[in-house]
Formats: sequence, C-alpha cells, structure tokens
Amino acid sequence: MKALLVKTSSLGDVVHALPAVTAAHRHGVRFDWVVEEAYQAIAERHPAVDRAIPIAWRRWRRKLVRSRGAMGAFLAKLGTQEYDLVLDAQGLVKSAMVAALARGAEKVGFARGDVREAAAAWFYQRGVAVPRQQHAIDRQRQLFAGAFGYAQDAAEPLDFGLSRRESTGSACRSACLFLHGGSWPSKRWPEAMWIELARQAAAAGFEVLLPWGDQAERCRAERIAAQGGGRTLPAMDIGEWIDLLQGVRLTVGVDSGLAHLAAACAVPTLALYGSTAPDLTGCRGEGAATLASTFPCAPCLSRTCRYRGPGRLWRDEPVNPPCYAELTPERVWARALALLGADA
Repeated sequence: MKALLVKTSSLGDVVHALPAVTAAHRHGVRFDWVVEEAYQAIAERHPAVDRAIPIAWRRWRRKLVRSRGAMGAFLAKLGTQEYDLVLDAQGLVKSAMVAALARGAEKVGFARGDVREAAAAWFYQRGVAVPRQQHAIDRQRQLFAGAFGYAQDAAEPLDFGLSRRESTGSACRSACLFLHGGSWPSKRWPEAMWIELARQAAAAGFEVLLPWGDQAERCRAERIAAQGGGRTLPAMDIGEWIDLLQGVRLTVGVDSGLAHLAAACAVPTLALYGSTAPDLTGCRGEGAATLASTFPCAPCLSRTCRYRGPGRLWRDEPVNPPCYAELTPERVWARALALLGADA
C-alpha cells in the first residue's frame, strides 16, 4: 500500500509519529510525508518514507499574498501521485485541508470526539477512535493501526527509524548536550541551575555543548558557558542535529522537541518536567528517562506559571518556576549518571 502521511509540525509531534510509521511499514505500507520544511530531514531519514513533501505554512502565513506562487508549487507537487490512503495524523483544520486536497482513494483521521480541532473531522471519509488521555506516541500508533487495519501490539518496542547505526556524524563520546531552551516559559529550568549542572558535568570530564534557537537562548547559552563551562554551538539544521545527537554521550533537557529527537536517536536522555505531563508527552526511547516535579500544582499544563503561594528557594535564591525547586542540579546529575550506568 502507498499512503500519504500529513504530519507537519511541531518537532515533538513529528518525532512522536515515527514509531507508528515503522509499525505500519512492517505491515506493508510505504509513505510519502507532508512535513514542515524545517523537519524534512527527519522524514527523509526514515526507511519507510519514499518522498518528503515540504510545506512552509509557518513561513507562508506571515505573507500569504506573496506566498501564492510557493503554495501553488506545493499543491502541484502534492497532486503528482494517487494514494491508496491519505492519513491526517495532525488533527487540525489546516492539516485536514491538505489531506483533502491530496489525491487519494480514502481520507482518514482521528474520530470527531478525539481530534484536536473538531472541524477537521469534516474532511475525512473515515475517523479512527483514539482516546485522548494517553501518551502521544501511543495515540499515533493506535491511529495508524486503525487506519491501515492491523492489530496494534502495545508491548512492541519503539522503533523510531533513527538508530545510532544510521549515524554519519563524528562521535562526541565525551560530550553532554544541554537542551536548555523551551517554547513555554514554564518549561525552562532556572539558568543558575544549568550553570551549576555544567560545573558538575565538567568536573566529571564531560564537554558541555550548549545549543540555542533564538537570540535570547543564545545569550543564555553564552552565560552558562562562561560561568559553568562549556561550548556554545553554531546554528544547525535538523539534519545536522541528528548527526550530532547520534554521537553525543548524554543529553539533559527540558520538555522540548529536541529532547524528544535525542531520545528517538537512542541517546541516553534525561528530560526534566515541571509544568508538562510525562504521561502525555514524556520522552520515550532507548535510554530515555524523565524526572518530574511533584510540586502540588504540577503538571499545570500552563505556558506561564500561575503559582501564587509561598516562594521556593535554592541556595537562598528564588526558584522560578517554583515547581523546579526540588529538581536540584545535584539530583539531576545523579540521575543522569545513573542513566549512563544503565546504558553501559
């Protein structure tokens, strides 16, 4: 069977779909994949994907009139093949419209009560019932199984199709990658704690690598490097990220797309959770682990901290967000070392 998969963004959402792609491929399905242009390399590296069709909606929506030509070219590319099935695994109106515009015998997505935006279900010929209160990876695997008509084995090990054996990058076996950037302010572990963690990693013989995504993150990475030790990385595209991740020894990060990508690359990955829920979006993969706050209001699932109770301190300094006060650098580093021991 030849199918078109529509799963455009975000980075974490794209990574969460990979095990489902692997499972469907074992049942005879091959894919073309419509994916946001920044994440095209992830789709291309999966052995079940014949063609990644990049979409640039994040860029186009800022200048819709000027982007008409690019959107027309995308639609032309989308229409070059007829598919046995078109699967919208995103569940948004914008992704459902892409699925509707593709040439396919059947358009499938989440059932109306389980889709992220209810109006998206109007574009499908068939909906698959997938309960919402479960991990995103499990939801994707159940959706694919229902769409393509095979039994989902919940005990089947996760295979993201991005194992270290596929790496073409140079190894950085003494490197520890700190993923300090988070899209939500409530996800960001305090900078002072990152600095102390960098000191502990350096003392243990690791080279600390500090990436960044925007100017604010770049400044934070430079401060961590200057005060705690480490090296600020240059800007990289997603393909370069995969090569880097497949060579590092350890990753510590907050709940972010890059942390999920690291776990998918079988890197020992420790992800820190405060405002978000590990049971819904926890990092999964060979060697991945989560360390979650047990603060009374965690996980709040709020982009910004709304806590108004007594403050929490670390080394006599206020901790913001306060749910991270119990996730001290000492505790985090001890858990990271234990994770490395388990990996060894």
